[in-house]
Amino acid sequence: MSGIHRTRPGADSMAAATDAPAIDLGDEIWMSPGWSNSYMIPTEEGRVIINTGMGFEGPLHARAYDAVDSAPVHSVLLTQGHYDHVGGIDVLKDDESQVVAQANFTMWRDDNERLETFRSRNSAFAFMDAILGAMEYARSVGVGAVPQARPEPTLLVEDRLDLQIGGRRLELIATPGGETFDSMVIWLPESRTLFSGNLFGPLFGHVPNLVTIRGDRYRDALTYIDSLNLVLELAPERLITGHFDPIVGADLIAGEVRAMQEAMLSVHDQTVAGMNAGSDVYTLMQEIQTPDHLDVGEGYGQTKWNVRAIWENYAGWFHHRSTTELFGVTPLAVAPDLVAAAGADAFVDMASAHLQAGRAVEALQLTDILLATEPRHAEALGVAIAAHEHLIENTTNFWERAWLRRSIAKLEKP
Repeated sequence: MSGIHRTRPGADSMAAATDAPAIDLGDEIWMSPGWSNSYMIPTEEGRVIINTGMGFEGPLHARAYDAVDSAPVHSVLLTQGHYDHVGGIDVLKDDESQVVAQANFTMWRDDNERLETFRSRNSAFAFMDAILGAMEYARSVGVGAVPQARPEPTLLVEDRLDLQIGGRRLELIATPGGETFDSMVIWLPESRTLFSGNLFGPLFGHVPNLVTIRGDRYRDALTYIDSLNLVLELAPERLITGHFDPIVGADLIAGEVRAMQEAMLSVHDQTVAGMNAGSDVYTLMQEIQTPDHLDVGEGYGQTKWNVRAIWENYAGWFHHRSTTELFGVTPLAVAPDLVAAAGADAFVDMASAHLQAGRAVEALQLTDILLATEPRHAEALGVAIAAHEHLIENTTNFWERAWLRRSIAKLEKP
């Protein structure tokens, strides 16, 4: 059976909040779509807000919710610490609002602040144009500059916490295998509705991203699998994720969760077997696939990256390939020597031959050497651009495509 990823939007469809009204999801749950969706549950004791969007989205979410219910905000529940979940909290919460997060939230927040410049720079290639466009839209509808908030939780959830708010029961459950190590889900037992945040990543029905190429801490594959067990135990009838529309149907949800779980376990076990057998990480990245009978997408994470993440999460950065790994000398340090020995024309010819044979990565390995020596070598630039274009044609992964587009732009820059 085809996986749900074939019918749900991909990462390229993620978009910032607009001035659109909140959407009634039934059972007194309202959604304000955004980069990561925000949700509101009105209660007799005030509103419960689940996630708050980016800073500049906060006022738009607030407008949408106030048009439905303008009661005070009793609680803001944060399913994880990413900025698209927490950035708008200062606009949405009231002075007396309870702010609830998982116990690792402050550690995650402090990581973000410690590495803010690094992570912002390394994610800009994927998101900056969209963020600038969203901020310009916000200004056009009367929303001024709103900085990203620095949430201060008033209540932390270690493992589980039951809340009774205005006649609604909400169970908050830590899921350390989620997209961040401060991940938690919110369970409404009466309606069998689960707010999963980004437990599965931004895209449901896809393999997870065990580490993002923007730079992050590794996620543990077995902890991810264990967190998915929780979803199977709860058996939700409706799954409200961090992005796009809810998924409805207990059997459908369970089937997809089992497929994601089985796919990850298979990749984990194949990687471990390869490590024990003496295979190198690059061979395993090329050889390991998810089982053929599973239709799980790779639109945000990729199996080849997860193989490397599993390897390095277990074994670290030293791969026992060469003594040179132990020293702070880049492999390209000898690029001028190689070019001097073989000649620039030979590198271009070899790179072109690899590309014509469909080996774009090998072509780039050669052009990298030549361009490290002669950064504006016209023929090498042409081959490198063509190799990147070849790779773009053969991937649907959001991060890979974004990186390849960014690389082409840099190569084309005068």
